[in-house]
Amino acid sequence: MIKHILSLLTLTIAFAVGQSAFAEKPNIVVIMADDLGYGALSCYGAKSFKTPHIDKLAAEGLKFTSGYCSASTCTPTRYSLLTGTYAFRGKRTGIAPPNAPAIIKPGTETVASILKRAGYTTAVIGKWHLGLGGESGPNWNGDLKPGPLEIGFDTCFLLPTTNDRVPQVYVHNHRVPNLDPNDPLWVGTKKPNPDHPTGMTHRYTLKMDWSHGHNSTIHNGISRIGFYTGGHVARFRDEDLADKWVEKSVEFMEENKDKPFFLFFSSHDIHVPRIPHERFQGKTSLGYRGDSIVQLDWCVGELMKTLDRLKLADKTLVVFCSDNGPVMDDGYKDDALEKLGSHRAAGPYSGGKYSVYEGGTRTPFITRWKKRIQPGVSKEVVCTIDLAASLADLTGQKLPKDGCLDSFNVLGALLGKKEARGRDHLVQQNNGNNGTYALLAGDWKLHRYDRKTARNVVVEQKLANKKVPQYQLFNLKSDVVEKFNVAEVHPEITAKLKKQLTQIIQQGRSRP
Repeated sequence: MIKHILSLLTLTIAFAVGQSAFAEKPNIVVIMADDLGYGALSCYGAKSFKTPHIDKLAAEGLKFTSGYCSASTCTPTRYSLLTGTYAFRGKRTGIAPPNAPAIIKPGTETVASILKRAGYTTAVIGKWHLGLGGESGPNWNGDLKPGPLEIGFDTCFLLPTTNDRVPQVYVHNHRVPNLDPNDPLWVGTKKPNPDHPTGMTHRYTLKMDWSHGHNSTIHNGISRIGFYTGGHVARFRDEDLADKWVEKSVEFMEENKDKPFFLFFSSHDIHVPRIPHERFQGKTSLGYRGDSIVQLDWCVGELMKTLDRLKLADKTLVVFCSDNGPVMDDGYKDDALEKLGSHRAAGPYSGGKYSVYEGGTRTPFITRWKKRIQPGVSKEVVCTIDLAASLADLTGQKLPKDGCLDSFNVLGALLGKKEARGRDHLVQQNNGNNGTYALLAGDWKLHRYDRKTARNVVVEQKLANKKVPQYQLFNLKSDVVEKFNVAEVHPEITAKLKKQLTQIIQQGRSRP
């Protein structure tokens, strides 16, 4: 009898401990903006408009002044965030074309697979741009796999590429919803027929004109990169994207409110074509680019209101970040340059999207977990690539030796723990694996250009290439704009950082 009672007591204690551990696992919501620069929010110094919902998130949490993404373009940053591995180590990790196959292969350890193993229900909603399907690319009229569901996500509702690339349809799990079999979807790299309307042949019909590169298939009065036909019933309207992401995210949180969930909210704002919903058009003096930032802020507000309504705010870790820095003219004539005024989208930093200057990879970065994270400002260096190792630690999961090769556990810094430190170094890249890198180490930053020219985006100007030496060294403490190359003045530091960067690239990993 006593033995039976002790056995029951042991089971009861074990159950209670298990329940307590389960209850302590916070929901995790990662919100990634698109092309949002360091200075693009009022809580980071913007004065041309207000972003009250993101400002509130920052006021209730930890605002990082040295928060980074690992690349200055979208596909490699998203690859690195999910896999915890620098994108330059992977194949085809540059900006993905419309028919790109799945870049992250099934079996790869990801943030989603880590959290799913920890008992979380996982979802990605919004922009994907990491390819779909096998080596031959997406089967748009059939099963679109492998994709997110093969790397740890339980569900997805996606913009499959990026909205300046075709096709303008959603993907729900493995299928394009509302696709009429009598109107099949075709996506290609060449005109399907000589009469196919494009931004070149039918420019007079466009409601937003292109400035460079975006002059192929027309949809919703906007020409895009690439060609497609069919799927007319399944196509979306640009103006409705943000509302759809919020709608599907709210549904997901409501359905999973009683168990731990991970939501990757991958916004398309403020990427081109910038066509916010009509209710946001004209809300700022900066044109559609500024209006899209206000729309993004609204999205964040709706997600936070949902957490409040479901009484989950105290049980949810929220991470807000961006995939890269800002760009003005990125292919469309949307008055982003003409109406910029005194706004500094990259804040005090030089460069932006496509560059390894600070403006390309230093972005807004905020964490909030009510009653757990003490509100404040942190100078610690943290990066989106570190979410894999940090969230694994948070949820008690071990990383495999051959996975998440460059993700550092900076959980203490993300939670604002005293004495906790962020990274002591970070490799930055521009796009794919083309030999443009930067190594940040303390106050020093080394640029490496394996090509003779480099993209240096100054956000107040159009994209520009300039000739540069292979290596440049900057002291960010005295030169935040990376104007003065001091490589010859400090040859010993230059040599040390060159060696460190080469070792990181060649050894195939940087995580101990």
